[in-house]
Amino acid sequence: MSRTPKSAPIVAELGRPETPQETADRKAAATKAYRSSQTIRSLLAAILVTLGMVLIIVLMVPRGERVAAPEIDVSAIAANVESTVGSPAIVPDLGDFWRVNKAELEGGSPAVWDITLAPSAENESGFIRIAQAFDSDSSWAPQRLNGIAAKDTTTIDGLTWDVYPIGDRGQANVTYAIGTQAGTDYVLLYGSRSADSTAELAATLTTQIRALSETP
Repeated sequence: MSRTPKSAPIVAELGRPETPQETADRKAAATKAYRSSQTIRSLLAAILVTLGMVLIIVLMVPRGERVAAPEIDVSAIAANVESTVGSPAIVPDLGDFWRVNKAELEGGSPAVWDITLAPSAENESGFIRIAQAFDSDSSWAPQRLNGIAAKDTTTIDGLTWDVYPIGDRGQANVTYAIGTQAGTDYVLLYGSRSADSTAELAATLTTQIRALSETP
């Protein structure tokens, strides 16, 4: 038995059966729309899979404590400085308040034993640098202080210190400085901490400064 050919669907907008070309165009459009939707679904699926893998990796990474920077042994470095310059080098008593950010001997004329201290507590800010200029005097200090010379003095733990009025004229965030002669060396404390904080640190150096002053 022969089959009756299936009549073309009536196009409502035209009120007649669609032509073979219109049928082909319709099917092509439907195929394109289907493939497009599949592409979007595939893209979304790929994104979800990627995010899932990233989340798994993040969760698998160990959450250890942040590795602390190696502690700087100021005493050991100072011993090397002393053997190099042939003169005692100041070693600050850090206590619980201070930590050392840097400690090194700077070559030049004069050679300078330079130590940078910062508060250990996170709620404290600022820094103080201790600079011991070997075989030098107060005329050296302005080299470190943007040309600013001492204008006053203050007494800390029985020692007289020169006061450098830096204010907002300093460089590298330096706002305050004091210095004193220690035998043949000049010791300068400068940084961004307050005058009181700087004086407290200076007081801890009194014994060593007096010893330097008495060194023949």
